[in-house]
Amino acid sequence: MRRGPRGGGLLSGGGLARVAPLLENPRYEVFPAGNIEDAVAEWVPAGLTVTVTASPAKGLDATLELTERLARRGYQVVPHLSARLVTDDAHLADIVARLTACGVDDVFVPAGDADPPAGRFDSALALLERLSEMGNPFPRTGITGYPESHPRIGDDVTIQAMWDKRRHATYIVSNLCFDPVTLRRWIMRVRDRGVTLPLYAGLAGPVERTRLLRMAARAGAAESARFLAGHTEWFLRLGTPGAYSPDRLLARVGATLASPAANVAGLHLFTFNQIQQTEQWRRALLAQLTGGTASAVK
Repeated sequence: MRRGPRGGGLLSGGGLARVAPLLENPRYEVFPAGNIEDAVAEWVPAGLTVTVTASPAKGLDATLELTERLARRGYQVVPHLSARLVTDDAHLADIVARLTACGVDDVFVPAGDADPPAGRFDSALALLERLSEMGNPFPRTGITGYPESHPRIGDDVTIQAMWDKRRHATYIVSNLCFDPVTLRRWIMRVRDRGVTLPLYAGLAGPVERTRLLRMAARAGAAESARFLAGHTEWFLRLGTPGAYSPDRLLARVGATLASPAANVAGLHLFTFNQIQQTEQWRRALLAQLTGGTASAVK
């Protein structure tokens, strides 16, 4: 049994055990690069959800192409439709047609980091409003929540933006957070404000320190890397490669994540394209928590 600080057993503490159902069907976030399609096909069981980021460096076409290929392989795929990468209404209509043709019924809409924006959609809200005018072509639409301060946007703005966007969305995905107290408080603040949308808790999967540091040096490589700008000291404390695992954070927020009042629908795992490590971690932890065997490779 793995032990927590001062001899406390992580697996026996109750919090971690309560998240076992959330480990059954997590969302895996990847970015279109290298051989990620092959890695997903080898390690992620068909039927699980894979989300595909977008970045100014690669543009939306790379996101859409990977989405189409993974959808053909049987995955539930959620592309990131970064508002600031969409040029105009005609471009958006083409994107919608392309995604619906391959069976996509769920999209995630962040503002994105393109500066200046490619067209008139300078915020996630602007794109969400246009999708609503188009008759909501995607039954499920996700928006971002920020447990910690956004490195570029003030807290008051992000909170108000989530409130404004909730009318056009069906769920929220929280950005990365490594502080269990902050994450717990944020979830309760969201609920206290009357936002009732289901929430996916965003966590970093097991990842090598060297990978994180490389991504920190590649600003804008993917939207999931944005948080690196505000966590330099945390990374320096990681120690040797392979040091980080989400177990301890999950143990400390498990009771909150499992609470009906929190309305947490699942886990959103930022894999940094380390799919094998993330899936092996998920299976091993789920097997320990349930006394059985997690989903195997298809």
